[in-house]
Formats: sequence, structure tokens, C-alpha cells
Amino acid sequence: MNLQSLFMVKKSVSVLVVAILFFTLTDDTLSIYLNSSACVTQNCGDGVNISYPFWIPEKQPSYCGLPAYNVTCNKHKPFVHISEEEFIIKEVYYTNYSILLAKADVFDEENKCPVPRHNFSTRGTPFSLGPNTADLFFFYDCTLPYERETYDVNCARNATHHSFAVFHTELLEHYNYSVESCQDPVYALVETDSIDRLLKMNYTQVLQKGFFLQWNGSNCRDCQNSGGRCGAQSNEFLCICKDQTQPKTCLHGRNKIGLKIGIGFGTAAFTALMAGVIFFVYCRRQNKKSYAGSSLITRSILSYPSSMKDPEKANIAMGVHLFDYNELEEATSNFDSKKELGDGGYGTVYKGKLRDGRVVAVKRLYENNCKRVEQFMNEIDILTRLHHPNLVTLYGCTSRHSRELLLVYEYIPNGTVADHLHGGDSRRGSPSWNTRMKIAIETANALAYLHASDVIHRDVKTNNILLDNNFCVKVADFGLSRLFPTHLTHVSTAPQGTPGYVDPEYHECYQLTDKSDVYSFGVVLIELISSLPAVDICRHRHEINLSNMAINKIQSNALHELVDSNIGFDTDDKIRSMITAMAELAFQCLQNDGDMRPSMQEVVEALLRIQRMNKTGKTDNGHPEDDDAGLSKNNTSLVSPSSVTAKWSSSSTTPNGST
Repeated sequence: MNLQSLFMVKKSVSVLVVAILFFTLTDDTLSIYLNSSACVTQNCGDGVNISYPFWIPEKQPSYCGLPAYNVTCNKHKPFVHISEEEFIIKEVYYTNYSILLAKADVFDEENKCPVPRHNFSTRGTPFSLGPNTADLFFFYDCTLPYERETYDVNCARNATHHSFAVFHTELLEHYNYSVESCQDPVYALVETDSIDRLLKMNYTQVLQKGFFLQWNGSNCRDCQNSGGRCGAQSNEFLCICKDQTQPKTCLHGRNKIGLKIGIGFGTAAFTALMAGVIFFVYCRRQNKKSYAGSSLITRSILSYPSSMKDPEKANIAMGVHLFDYNELEEATSNFDSKKELGDGGYGTVYKGKLRDGRVVAVKRLYENNCKRVEQFMNEIDILTRLHHPNLVTLYGCTSRHSRELLLVYEYIPNGTVADHLHGGDSRRGSPSWNTRMKIAIETANALAYLHASDVIHRDVKTNNILLDNNFCVKVADFGLSRLFPTHLTHVSTAPQGTPGYVDPEYHECYQLTDKSDVYSFGVVLIELISSLPAVDICRHRHEINLSNMAINKIQSNALHELVDSNIGFDTDDKIRSMITAMAELAFQCLQNDGDMRPSMQEVVEALLRIQRMNKTGKTDNGHPEDDDAGLSKNNTSLVSPSSVTAKWSSSSTTPNGST
């Protein structure tokens, strides 16, 4: 070790000792700068009390609340921004951590048509929906009038197009109203303790009534009971006391600074001694470790077949924009956990905003090992060669010289299909049956496109099907996907995927085919029908896997026990027929023998025929010249669960000999 290094060792140890003393005493020394009286309850003049976690920047310092809860005053009214929308705060209930909000524009006298134009979601915010929240669906530009129990939206209609709002979309289907004559509906959230009372109002009054959101409150009550005021620093809860801050409550009794000083010096001395012992071991290993870590990504990328000799040139050749790591770190607020959107297969996904104003999703690898890098490069390789309206768009990635490997995608704001069916965004009867039908068709189209492009997704599931605000599908997460040359019947590989979705034939024989995606999509279809998750250990042991449960229900002629009762199966004959037909299709996709499953293109054609049943009320088998098209060429064009059972139950392990 040279003289300069020795000097740095001593300097580092000195800094460490000072730091320990500093942080040991920090509660008693720094907290005197946090004035608790500055965090008294405030208001904007209308009587709504604003206190922790909410705060008013014009009247209070930032430590009086959390960043996401800042309130602005306008014309003596409090306003808050959530998901880039402005809401007026009607009341805050601190005892049960709930807030009554209403869209600000419905109170704007200059707004002649205060109707929602896109869906609101709490995804990516600290809020969740309140218990008495319902959806008011707005239908715009309908070519057909609807005269029944609705709210007329006269400001958004003209001589040829109609607009209206309803609480229950099932009523439209019950009265044979074709919602396809309208744009995709937009829903507004409404607090509803009495639907009858709401039906006596006009839609503006209903929207002004507002709705409840809830937040996960810290235990502020204990702090207040101990004489303190609640606050926060760096998003961490603080109890602001008269002369100090504490993590939970104000401490009473004699001052403990002396004890802290003793503990601080003792700990610092011991740490300094240990630092000297371990520093030499650390130095000897650091250079070797640093070299290995910095070269891991390079070696992995260089060994990947698609990267050519120069990964930088390879990325440019593939049309991938290279992002600067610092820009993405800035865009995600240093990968703030509050910006997490979820897990993306082999990494965590964050919401971010680039310097050019684009809102993006940034995937950050869990760890930089060779396997993760392979998935990283695989996703780049797949997405740069494929372009489809129902596949997520890759904007670019970081360079191999970057500190970490990051992928940048378009941001899809409305969560996943799983969220809306049985996750945090799920609501009774939503999405409507027609929206579920649309999701199924668009997902099938995306998978059929992949297969036509010799790509097997290998991880088809509702968590990988993203939705925009119009419920348009974007299939994502291609880390496990495989190129599948057309001259091969299968690829031998160890089974990968998500439990509940993995093809049993693939799991047993280690042979991946395009029919493996078909099986997974069959599970997705059952989720759309049932609103149940693919795996639930709380169900009966034979029904933990949704695929097993579905097959059992269909074979027992008990489809009604599987179907979500809130999507019209019991009240609308057309919907019942369509759900039955989709169950038949899903049953075919879920056959254990891959040869008995339809191709994805055949699935698309079958779904389109099912969708046309909404207009005709009966199965559409197409024109005579199309007799060999779709599922009919495998003699699998079936019309009821009974026919499914009759066709398949006796041959569930034997390939169809009519192919």
C-alpha cells in the first residue's frame, strides 16, 4: 500500500468515526430546526382541515406532510393532484384515513361540458378506492339512441350522435342495445350509498357528489397523544416534538443526550478498530471484485449471439436508442420505490419521465448475472424485430458500459388485465363482457403475430397483458421468449414460465412448441370468464390451478359455477351464449396433448366468430367457402359445454386423428 492509500485509509476511518457520532446524536441536535408549531392544522378558507399527511406548501414547510399529498389553495378551496388530474377536496376524515374528492372541472362554471374523457386510476399513487365507490359509465358518439334509465349528456351530442351515462352496462345488453355503436366507455368514480337517490340527480350533480379514496396512514395518533405533531422527512414518518424529533412518539423524562454521547464514542472507537483490521482484506479483494463486476455485463453481452462483435454497434444496427444511465436515474427519482409499477419477469419496473417530457416505464434488472443479461438481450432482440399495435413498444436501453442494465418502454397507464380482474383495480362487473371480449381478441392477435414471426412468448399471463386507458391491449415481457425456426416442430429446453400457466406437456417432455402459448392463453380466457386468479391455494386442492377447476366444471356441466356472476351470464342470453362459446374454446386450448389444441390463428378466428354472436345471437360459421377455416378443420367447432365434454372427455390424452 503506498503513502497516498494509507492516508486515504486514515481519512476514511476518521470520517467514519465522526459520522457515527453525528448520527448517534442527530435526533437531539438536528431536530431543533423542525418547528412543530409550523405544522398546526391549516385550511384554505372553506373549513376543510388540512394536516398530516396533507400539507399546504404556501403555508407550511415540507416536513409537515408527504410529497404526494401537497395541497394547493385556489379561491379558498383546497385542491390536490392525483394521476395528473386535479381534484377538489370536499372533506378529509383522518380517523379512518379517507378523503372525499370530486373532479375540479365539474365545478368550473366556464366548462360547458364537464364530462370525463379518460379513465382515472389510482395505480402508481398512495391511494386506493373507498368501499362505497361505483362506476358511472359514459358512452359518447353513439349512432343509436337509448331511451331507458340513463343520464343524458346533451352537451356531447349532435343531430346524428348520442351520448349518455349509466351505472349498469348490463342493462344496455339486457335491452339489446349495441354498445359497439359508441366509442369505448369512460368511467367516472362516484360515491354511492343510495343508487335511488343518485338516479334523481343529473350527471353533473352526481359527479359533484364526489367519491372516496383511502390512504395507508402512519400511526399518527400515538405521536399526537404523546404531545407531538406528525411530519415527514425524505418520505419517512417523524414525530415532531417540542425540542426534538422521534421516529414514533415524543420521549418524556430526563434528557438522554449524555447516554447517547457515551454510546456514540464507544461505538465509534470499536468501529475504528474493526475498520483498520478489515480494510486491508477489503483492499486486496476490491480491485479483483471491481474488475469482475464491471466485466460481467460485457462478457455476457459479448457471448450473446445477437450482439455481434461490438454491442454498441449492434444496438445501433438493431435500431435501439441508447439511454444515459443518469437520465433514467433522474427520470425515476433515483428508482424511488413509490414509482414502482411492479415486477417485470426479471426486473423491477418503474414509472419515469424523461427530459423530453415522455412518460416511460423503466425495467431494472434484479441482478447482473449472465442469466439476467441473456433475458435482457433476448427482449431487445425480440422487440426490435417485431412491431404490432398490441405489443408493447421498446424505446431503448442503457449501454453495456452503464452502471446497470435498464430497458425503457412506452408507459401503459391502466395496469394489467390481472389488476382489473382480481387485483387492486378490480370492481364488481368491471370490465364489462364486451371489454373482456375485446381484450381476448387483441391478445390473441398479438400472439398469432408472434407465432407468424417465429417467436414463442413462453410467459403468457394476465400480469403480462397491459391495458391503456381505452382498455386496448399491449402484450409485454419477452425475457423468456424464444425464436422458433419454421423447420422445427419443437425446441428442447427446460420448462420456464409462471405456475398455473405452464403447458403440462412442455413441463413433462421439455419440448416447447407454439401450442405452449395456446395452453397459457386458454388459462387467460378462463380468467376473463371467471375473474379468478390462475392459482389460488385457498381453493379446494383439486381446484388450486384454475385450468383444472375449469375443466372439472365444464365436464360436469357446471359452467355457471365458474362464470363471474356480474358480467351478464344470468341476465343476457347473448352474453350467456358468448361466454359458453369462449369456455368451449378455452377447453380446447387447455387439452393436455398439444396436438389437440388449435393454433393461435385458429383461436383468433374462433374469437371473432364469438364476437359476431353479439349481433346475430347465434354461432357464425362463416361462408360455405370458409368451411375449412378456423377450428372447423379440426372438427372442433362446438356449441356447448356438453358438446365439449362429448368431444374431448373420452380422448383427452389421444391426438385427434382427423388432422
